[in-house]
Amino acid sequence: MSAEQRVAIVTGAARGIGAATAVRLGRDGFAVGVVDLDADACKNTVDTITTAGGKAIAVGADVSDSDAVAAGIQQVVDGLGAPTVLVNNAGILRDNLIFKMSDSDWDAVMGVHLRGAFLMSRAVQKFQVEAKWGRVVNLSSTSALGNRGQANYSTAKAGLQGFTKTLAIELGRYGVTANAIAPGFIQTDMTAATAERVGVPFDDFIKAAASQIPVGRPGQPEDIAGVVSFLVSDDASFVSGQVIYVAGGPRA
Repeated sequence: MSAEQRVAIVTGAARGIGAATAVRLGRDGFAVGVVDLDADACKNTVDTITTAGGKAIAVGADVSDSDAVAAGIQQVVDGLGAPTVLVNNAGILRDNLIFKMSDSDWDAVMGVHLRGAFLMSRAVQKFQVEAKWGRVVNLSSTSALGNRGQANYSTAKAGLQGFTKTLAIELGRYGVTANAIAPGFIQTDMTAATAERVGVPFDDFIKAAASQIPVGRPGQPEDIAGVVSFLVSDDASFVSGQVIYVAGGPRA
């Protein structure tokens, strides 16, 4: 890290992959804007970072709302400084088979995953361009390859891959890289919700998933945070426009 501390924003950082990523970036020396729908839900993440000697603030914002995004980013600028690292992790599930999926199920998932990543990236890129340095990491998923009951989620995650590649092309000349991470099965509240949806005890769900993963275990949020840590580092300055599947085995 340079003498002037760099500032990162992580969305959906109250729990799971987002929380692990925010904590990891705090440990790496970034000041972290911990963003989630409810600022109070970010308290544990912020406390973990600050207790370890890092700097972080909690920001409540609906990433699918442009006014909320503008206000949230201004809060980060005022509290920490201009953000040059953005991790678009915020996501929701509205799983259902296509014939049961409602308009609102579709729109809600697209709003958070795609519109949210667009609004956040558009707002942060001006700080990155001014600094002539920046990193964007978008959280895709192996579901981008298709997954039963997730037409909305799969489409959104596939869309994020195209969005990432376009950001890499547009922003590369300004010293900004953009990459996507596509996690496989990660043990989080979100996968617990999937287990509940399909009516399988979570422990059994984990065992079944692990049996199909070459490394023989489910992923943990820290596995994804470690890859984010590399992609936002100076060592990754020649890595851009890539989709990295982090799934315990070959995918895509």
